[in-house]
Amino acid sequence: MPIGTRSSNSRWLFKFIAFVGITGVHAETAPTPPPPDLTQATSQTGDALLHGNADRGKALYQSCTSCHSIDENDIGPKHRSVVGRKAGTLPDYAYSPALKASGIIWDEAHLDRWLTNPSAMVPGTKMYFLLKDPQDRADIIAYLAELK
Repeated sequence: MPIGTRSSNSRWLFKFIAFVGITGVHAETAPTPPPPDLTQATSQTGDALLHGNADRGKALYQSCTSCHSIDENDIGPKHRSVVGRKAGTLPDYAYSPALKASGIIWDEAHLDRWLTNPSAMVPGTKMYFLLKDPQDRADIIAYLAELK
């Protein structure tokens, strides 16, 4: 094989692999799954939700206070009585149309999914903050559940 041919083939193969990696084009494309039913609660992983520590959740909640408050709307809506409330229904807060239309009732499982990645759960929402650690989410949810 001539030296120039091998080099050309290598460059072509490299470009092809880069193209496939960047664009996600594959020989077999999986069908697009239907959108999730947001009114049916499951944890993000499908596993049982962790038991939360409300005292630890209160401390962790401080990271939420740049946008939220317990008793007053701010950048985000107030959180008192959020557990059990239908999403997008506080009359004195301007929710995104996506969240208003979501049909979500804020229970532990929905809050866990929400805090995992709000914009993936409800595309078009205003909230962008997320919590990667499942125990942190469980603790904050336990704290929010106490705020009646």
